[in-house]
Amino acid sequence: MSLRRFIRQALRTSRYRFVRNFAYIGPKNVLIYFVAQRILRINSHVPWPVHWASNVSWPERITMRDWRPYPGFLPGQYIQARNGIEIGKNVRLGPGVKLVSASHALDDFSKHEECGPIVIGDNCWLGANVILLPGVELGDHVVVAAGAVVSKSVPRNSLVGGVPAKVIRQLNDYTGDSSKW
Repeated sequence: MSLRRFIRQALRTSRYRFVRNFAYIGPKNVLIYFVAQRILRINSHVPWPVHWASNVSWPERITMRDWRPYPGFLPGQYIQARNGIEIGKNVRLGPGVKLVSASHALDDFSKHEECGPIVIGDNCWLGANVILLPGVELGDHVVVAAGAVVSKSVPRNSLVGGVPAKVIRQLNDYTGDSSKW
């Protein structure tokens, strides 16, 4: 690929992202997030909009099946992807959500334990101040109640809540339109 073609494609892609972000989060937020990330350099290493009161570590280890949600977009979110995070389509992350993919080793606090990534299935909703701990897998269509601490994997079509989180009830299959904002 020639340099000219590469630059043209990059400009086209960045213009598309800008228009998409502009339509999704609105002109006021585009400006505010741009100033915070690109001028004040808060979370400047993250390629998507991140709230200045949120923290995203290792964004290159986050894989998203859709361009939304923006992990770290709402205030107070802490996204640590040291062991990786996989996010499905049509996922909602509430304010204050913590996704912690690695724990410190108990015998040496300067080291992190290796484990599998956090996996969030399609059509999931994590309420405000939810904490997902390392290695947790959420099946498709899981709703996590506000303030829950999820330390074990959750099967599909479940409503979970509590500390530690437990299945409260089973849900019907998701019927909403995943393509809408």
